[in-house]
This record gives sequence, C-alpha cells and structure tokens, in this order.
Amino acid sequence: QVQLVESGGGLVQAGASLRLSCAASLRDFSTYAMAWFRQVPGNEREFVAGISWNRGNLHYAHFAEGRFIISRDNAENTVYLQMDSLKSDDTAVYYCAAGVVAGGRRIDDYSYWGQGTQVTVSS
Repeated sequence: QVQLVESGGGLVQAGASLRLSCAASLRDFSTYAMAWFRQVPGNEREFVAGISWNRGNLHYAHFAEGRFIISRDNAENTVYLQMDSLKSDDTAVYYCAAGVVAGGRRIDDYSYWGQGTQVTVSS
C-alpha cells in the first residue's frame, strides 16, 4: 500500500523557517517525480514546488522562488521542502505528491498524495 506521510508543519512567526518532510512507502521511489502543493480552505490546491526523479529538474511556483527549496533523498525515500522567510500568505495545509510526469504542475499529474501537514504563519 502506497503511503506518503508529511511532517514538520507548525505555527511560526513571519520571517521564520520550516522544513517539511515527506516519507514515502513507494516501490521504486527514485523513479517518481515528487512535488509539494498547498491548500487554503475554500481555495483550490496549488502547486508549490516539484523535483524530478534524478533531481535534474527543479521547478517552483512564482511565490516560492527564492524562498523555498525542494530536495529529495532517494536512499531514504524522502522529499523535503525548506521554507524560509515565511509570510502569513504561506499559511495552508501542505501536501506531498508523487507522479510520473516530469515537470508536472497540475494536480492530475500526480497519482499519490499524503494527508497534509498544517503550516500556520502569524504576522
């Protein structure tokens, strides 16, 4: 059974940093593209960052560029999202996703999803 389990969320003040982790029980994890999305209640889930299977392709939403870094450890079946200079607008539930579409930014590009971790940034 495929499981993606996010961790690392929490309540922080504006300007602080958080590092999210996603542990995946995926067979052949190293062959999957991985991504982070986020969602605020009442809004659509939006793409944050993605990374290809070999780390050769990193792509970010405009609001994440320069502040967030996505990375992966294929030996540990884990993907990370380092978030710096957090703003109140970054408050959302953050989801980890796995798929086979390189460079995908759409929800439909990903087949497997975690349950999410809450990030709350106070101003």
